[in-house]
Amino acid sequence: MHFFKYLYLTMSNDIYKLFVYGSLRSGFRNPAYQYLTKYFTLLGEAVVKGKMYDLGDYPAAAATDEDKFISGELYVINNPAEFSWAIGQLDDYEGLNTEEGETPLYKREPAIAYQHGEPHKAWIYWFNGNLTGKPEIESGDLLQYLQQKNKPW
Repeated sequence: MHFFKYLYLTMSNDIYKLFVYGSLRSGFRNPAYQYLTKYFTLLGEAVVKGKMYDLGDYPAAAATDEDKFISGELYVINNPAEFSWAIGQLDDYEGLNTEEGETPLYKREPAIAYQHGEPHKAWIYWFNGNLTGKPEIESGDLLQYLQQKNKPW
């Protein structure tokens, strides 16, 4: 058992890519995006197997075994020596570092992002709560969903 835990940690420590699907995408022009681009380089659009939900003020994504995908962007760290610090800042932005007794909204986990059919190990921020009954964003693309939602009738 300890061997497998060690193997998992060893494998996940060499991941220097990040998949983003919400406010960190380039189309949002969020102030945190400026931070992201200071330490990471955009590799381009990609998808991750999962489902996306509309929680009102923000999106939530969850892994799935279904044949559904989330659209987003794939980034790679500019300097691997800065990865721990840079990802720590993004963990703060995503609310992973909470006060004692609070549950973080998101959790960062390794996933496989597909870019032009090519698999890449990347970190993703999955929602860390209950999504039962929440409206699913069927397209899996938050930018497209928001453009359609705000479209005048």
